[in-house]
Amino acid sequence: MELIPAILSPVSRSIEIADLARTVYFYRDVLGFAIGKSGENMEAVSGPARIQFLNPGSGDGHLGSAILFFQTEDVVGMRAAIRKRGGISSSVEEVNWIKMRMFEVRDPDGHRLWFGQSFDQPVSPKPAAKLCQALPELPFDKVVEAIHYYSKVLGFKINYSQDDLGVMYRDEVTILLIARTPRHTGIGSFEVYVEDADALYAEFRTAGAKVQGEPVSQPWGLRTFQLLDLEGNRLTFAQPFE
Repeated sequence: MELIPAILSPVSRSIEIADLARTVYFYRDVLGFAIGKSGENMEAVSGPARIQFLNPGSGDGHLGSAILFFQTEDVVGMRAAIRKRGGISSSVEEVNWIKMRMFEVRDPDGHRLWFGQSFDQPVSPKPAAKLCQALPELPFDKVVEAIHYYSKVLGFKINYSQDDLGVMYRDEVTILLIARTPRHTGIGSFEVYVEDADALYAEFRTAGAKVQGEPVSQPWGLRTFQLLDLEGNRLTFAQPFE
């Protein structure tokens, strides 16, 4: 059978399925994945992409709820190969804001699978950068405990600390841990780009952080995961595909 173009981006997801034989046929014979076993569950593997099949009700989602993104070396060739094997797909469209050419396929349970390939756009001269660094502020009832948590669990270092303020940094990122006051209420959040979302996810899980699920490759070109700190502030970590 004709080879399908390679998948380039890391994907690691678990999806619920209704019929294992039907799903195996689709991922193996239509999409060209290899089928194997991971623990008690079957899985489909293609290069760095790994999809584990779960029985209904055993995962966090439900049938048809997953959205998976696969970056491929040849999106037109991928679509042609899938259609030649009996798959049904949308047409290839250029999504300019993420510089991707993409098409969609639905698996037998209705999960949405996006395949994409980056494309170049003419680059206009950019003005000199004026914004240098953002310092997000996260509010806490107990700033001293937050400083300890960000240091011991999330790997940040202390630039400066006092009872109502912590200036924390890790690599090129600096954040401010501030006291929750009538002016600074509720919870905060911020998102940061990272080099390797999967490695960082594994580090945080090992350290006991409250991660909110495994990294997911999004259709807009970022592989992301989130965690909540000790007072519920939300941190999002995103790895660009390009």
